[in-house]
Amino acid sequence: MHISKFIRGRKAAPAERAVEIGWALALIATFCFSFAPPVARFAILNGFDSTALLFVRMVIATTLFAITLAVTDRQKLLMPRRGLVAATGVGAVNAVGMVLFFFSLNFLEASLTAMILALSPAIVLSLLALRGERLTGRHLVRLGLALAGVYLLIGPTGAVDWFGASLTLLATFFFSLQMAMTQWTLIGYPARSVMFYVTGTMTIFVGGWWLATGAVWSAPGPNGWLAVIILAVVSTYLARLGYFNAVTRIGSGQLALLGPVETLLSVVWSILFLGERLTPLQAVGGALILVSALLAVRRLGRVRLRFPRR
Repeated sequence: MHISKFIRGRKAAPAERAVEIGWALALIATFCFSFAPPVARFAILNGFDSTALLFVRMVIATTLFAITLAVTDRQKLLMPRRGLVAATGVGAVNAVGMVLFFFSLNFLEASLTAMILALSPAIVLSLLALRGERLTGRHLVRLGLALAGVYLLIGPTGAVDWFGASLTLLATFFFSLQMAMTQWTLIGYPARSVMFYVTGTMTIFVGGWWLATGAVWSAPGPNGWLAVIILAVVSTYLARLGYFNAVTRIGSGQLALLGPVETLLSVVWSILFLGERLTPLQAVGGALILVSALLAVRRLGRVRLRFPRR
């Protein structure tokens, strides 16, 4: 009897270790993702065109993903035609969201954009309802909290640029749509392959938009290049690798719970490094959005969304 318990304990140890590693990777990924809004805002304030910044970021990240996939598992470079079509669609939608989001940083502080992006879980649940996901009264509560939070965040003060806020809200919708599309079309395909093809498609679409809008380029300087390297290597490549490896160990539901933590970290970095400030009403609005996000991600964990939005 004692021997069997000892054996079971020995078998459980690797599983417990995997969970510990998974949480560590999840925290690292969350930390890396959180730098994206303030770093992008910093680069734009220092003269880096928003679309050019995004394009360079995606080129570097896609190259790193391709090298990694070729070295670690070259067979994953191949996907069935149906998967490629789905990944292209998801990448195109994500690219639209990214372009809108980066453009909004010309008008809106990074802390505000980060909190508006936290609406995504509630929007994703609404979109999934179109394909049969059950809605409850709790979902209406989540939406109500989110909408009240947005109003307090951008409404009463009159100091927030409504055009920038509208761009961020629209970007949040597209980010949410690509998450729902991933759930509808890409579950079952290797995550690393999906990650590579979605990122590659984003690079092509963003590059096309950059060329169509005049291929604006101004020398960003050392600070601008440092920002784009952080965005590409830290907030895209390392963040998504950490995310993928965390999902395989602890599951997407547990990882989704860290979404509000990412938002809070983005706000903290924006305050510390960009000198941004929130009014009391905006702080209350941000808190309501975070509560809504926390309630929503717990529900999202049960529908197994697997891939990050940014």
